[in-house]
Amino acid sequence: MIQKLSSEQRAAQIAQLDGWQSVEGRDAIKRQLRFADFNEAFGFMTRVAIKAQEMDHHPAWFNVYSNVEITLSTHEANGITERDIRLARFIDEIAAGK
Repeated sequence: MIQKLSSEQRAAQIAQLDGWQSVEGRDAIKRQLRFADFNEAFGFMTRVAIKAQEMDHHPAWFNVYSNVEITLSTHEANGITERDIRLARFIDEIAAGK
């Protein structure tokens, strides 16, 4: 069974991520990214989608032109798990290379 992170674990993990914030009223994290244009944003989303499919862990996201907002939470655990942190780290890595 997938275990939800404790408050202390969650705070420590989020502090190591780039630009991720807690979602008010929900055990989730989110990050907003801005790209040069739609093609760059879509290419980024495609890379995340491939990794998410490999992990069987799919983000909630919203895209308008060059802006992408991603929210991560594990439904089975009703909160943030190590799986969310791993996907957030991957997102940080590819976003840094944009």
